Amino acid sequence: MARGCLQGVKYLMFAFNLLFWLGGCGILGVGIWLAATQGNFATLSSSFPSLSAANLLIVTGAFVMAIGFVGCIGAIKENRCLLLTFFVALLLVFLLEACVTILFFAYTDKIDRYAQQDLKKGLHLYGTPGNVGLTNAWSIIQTDFRCCGVSNYTDWFEVYNATRVPDSCCLEFSESCGLHAPGTWWKAPCYETVKMWLQENLLAVGVFGLCTALVQILGLTFAMTMYCQVVSADTYCA
Repeated sequence: MARGCLQGVKYLMFAFNLLFWLGGCGILGVGIWLAATQGNFATLSSSFPSLSAANLLIVTGAFVMAIGFVGCIGAIKENRCLLLTFFVALLLVFLLEACVTILFFAYTDKIDRYAQQDLKKGLHLYGTPGNVGLTNAWSIIQTDFRCCGVSNYTDWFEVYNATRVPDSCCLEFSESCGLHAPGTWWKAPCYETVKMWLQENLLAVGVFGLCTALVQILGLTFAMTMYCQVVSADTYCA
C-alpha cells in the first residue's frame, strides 16, 4: 500500500517538475529571443544597466529549469538528497518573493522617490555613446505612453541645458520637433503615466502572482510528501 502511494506521488511530482522545467525553457527562450531581436532595448535605470527584460527572463528561465531538473531527477530516482534540495530551493524562492512583496508595499513611498531620482539621472545618458539601449527605451516609452520626462517635460531642460526635449515627446513627430514650443509636446509625466497603467492592470498582476504562489506551494507539498514516503519506505525495507 505504502509503495503504491509512493509510486503515485512519484509520477505526479515528475509530471509537475517536467512542466516546471518546460516552463523554464519557455522563459529562457523568450529571454534569448528578446536579447537577439531587441538587443538595443535596455533598462531605463542608470544604476542597474543590466536589469533589462531580456536579462531578467534569461536568469529566471535558467533558474527555473535548474530547479525543475533537480525535482525531476529526485522524483524518478527517489533520491532523498535531491528531493530535499528541490524543497529547500523552492522554499527559499517562495520566502524571498514574500519578503520582496512585503518590503515593496511597506516602503512604496521611498521606492517611488528613489526610482524617480534614478530615472532622472538616467536621462543624462540619453543619446550618449554606448547607451543606445537606454535611448531607445525612453523613445519607446514616451511615444507609446504619450508622455515626456520623468515628472515633467522640464526634466529634459537640465539634460540639454536648453528649452528642448527629444523628438519622441512631440504630439506630431517630425525631425527636430523637440526644439519647438512646449505646446507641441506631451505634457503627461512618464513615471505617473506608467504607474497608473500598472495600477489599472493590477488585477492581472495579482492573479499571476497568486497562480505562481499556488504552483510553488503545490511543488513544496509534492516534494515533502514524496520525501516522507521515501524515508518511510527505506525504514520499512530496513
